[in-house]
Amino acid sequence: MKPSDHISNLLKRLPQEPGVYKHFNSNGRLLYVGKAKNLKKRVSSYFNRKTYYKKKTETLVKKISDIEWIVTHTEQDALLLENTLIKKHKPTYNILLKDDKTFPFLVINNEVFPRVVATRQTSKDGGEYFGPFTNKKTMHTVLSFCKSLYPLMCESCRGSSLRVLKNPSIKITPRKCLKSQIGTCCGPCLSYHEKVDYENSIASIRHILKGNLSEVKAKLKKSMKDAAENLSYEKADLIKSKLKSIEKYQAKSTVVNPTITNVDVFSIVSDATNAYVNCMNIVSGSIVKGQTFEIKKQLSDSEKEILESAIPLIREVFRSRSKEVYVPFKVDDEDGIKISVPKKGDKKKLLDMSVKNADFYMKDRHKQQEQVDPDSARKRLMDTMKWDLGLKEDPRHIECFDNSNMQGTNPTSACVVFKNGRPAKKDYRHFNIKTVEGPDDFASMKEAVYRRYRRLTEEGVSLPQLLIIDGGKGQVSHAMEALEELGLEKEIKVVGIAKRLEELFFPGDSTPLYLDKRSQTLKIIQQMRNEAHRFSLKHHRQKRSKSALVSELDGIKGVGKVSREKLIDVFGSVKGISKASLEELKSVVNSKSAQNIREHFS
Repeated sequence: MKPSDHISNLLKRLPQEPGVYKHFNSNGRLLYVGKAKNLKKRVSSYFNRKTYYKKKTETLVKKISDIEWIVTHTEQDALLLENTLIKKHKPTYNILLKDDKTFPFLVINNEVFPRVVATRQTSKDGGEYFGPFTNKKTMHTVLSFCKSLYPLMCESCRGSSLRVLKNPSIKITPRKCLKSQIGTCCGPCLSYHEKVDYENSIASIRHILKGNLSEVKAKLKKSMKDAAENLSYEKADLIKSKLKSIEKYQAKSTVVNPTITNVDVFSIVSDATNAYVNCMNIVSGSIVKGQTFEIKKQLSDSEKEILESAIPLIREVFRSRSKEVYVPFKVDDEDGIKISVPKKGDKKKLLDMSVKNADFYMKDRHKQQEQVDPDSARKRLMDTMKWDLGLKEDPRHIECFDNSNMQGTNPTSACVVFKNGRPAKKDYRHFNIKTVEGPDDFASMKEAVYRRYRRLTEEGVSLPQLLIIDGGKGQVSHAMEALEELGLEKEIKVVGIAKRLEELFFPGDSTPLYLDKRSQTLKIIQQMRNEAHRFSLKHHRQKRSKSALVSELDGIKGVGKVSREKLIDVFGSVKGISKASLEELKSVVNSKSAQNIREHFS
């Protein structure tokens, strides 16, 4: 079925990430919730004419007028979030997950002799819940494996042991527990079982269920190796399959966690003109709402100020009554609300997921603008760079310098030019450093900058708005000296970039500027720095090779420029010439020159 223009534009903007998608009809009613390993491929497949659908799905596709999505970290998280949203909203076209069933958990009961059992319902009964599991087979593999490593009590022994604890004088007949004889029960009926030993077993199982599997995997690998050495290949293969299941086991989930409940998660990303605040509402350990809001930035607004003002407004929209809020950085507390900045663990994963959704929303808005106005990306980049670097005008013309030399020999410099954020390769320039002796990077930078802008001034060509120097304070100060000698220090904004920490240095300012690693401004500066380095190094190597060639053959009597070129054409390099026989050399140059060449390399 051919999609509408609105749907076609949405399909172009969908991210190639795991997540959940929602289909809406023209009245804004939720029709269907689905999950995908790749959102772009999965949602686009609904509108692929080659795809065959059942009548129900065909009817659904005809009704789709809008699509929304939430990005997750993994496909398993998408599956769990899909389950939560279907239970909450009960969409018309979802028929598989609208019952009361949900994904299973493993729980360690809060009892004197705890059991480890599977359950589909979580409650505040003091038990420890682990999961949820998107694959029931994996869950039972983990449970069976835990019990095989650390046998627990069967139901019969559990009742008997409780009676023994109450009255140690009770004698229990060993024949009552058959499971203890085959190793699947710890056998309290055979002798009085110390409670501390049982607790140690539970602690070990808890260690496994929390995801600390290195000890378990090491033991499995050893058992598999021993079985193979004893030629018990069937047993080894069985252990191998268990090992694979254990490696696939995931004890924790980002989107469903019974230990995190009734919390709002906020994050923020921004560009030069707008801020994008994402909010996720966690109820009973599951994400039930998620939305990103676009906020117009004022000139002096910081992300901290925007987030502080946005939190109460968005909570009012969500009608949230959560008493705790997670944020990416410290903000002012609200009355009666606990505000936390998670640093690690499941809480940090939730915050990272919120940031990811805010970032995708911002990129999606940019794509929407580009569909309407193809030139908007360039405008946004200019605005961002102007804001980040404190420029008075858009940096439509930027130039970057870098030097290359080998212990002071064959020094070169290069200038690369970007216009409107793109390389203008016709304007690239090489410089052979002429006035500098030895390895002096500062003086080389000054000479290249001086020669470049003296020529532009003499020719009456427009100057760049921004000059980038590959280096720190020293290179920047010498570049400024060159501009001052030309009277251009107020005409061109200069910034240096140091490689180690990607620090940005401004003339006369000892404190460097650090931009976000995701910043488009920093990416453009890095791209120009790398391009200047490549261009300068290429020229330096060519000059060095030519210098090495000239110095090697120049001292040979009778070998001039024409002879050198002929020899290189035939033998490829000086090394090839040095290995050539006298007869081979005579086929290229005269006998006397060939003899001189052989004597030189001998």
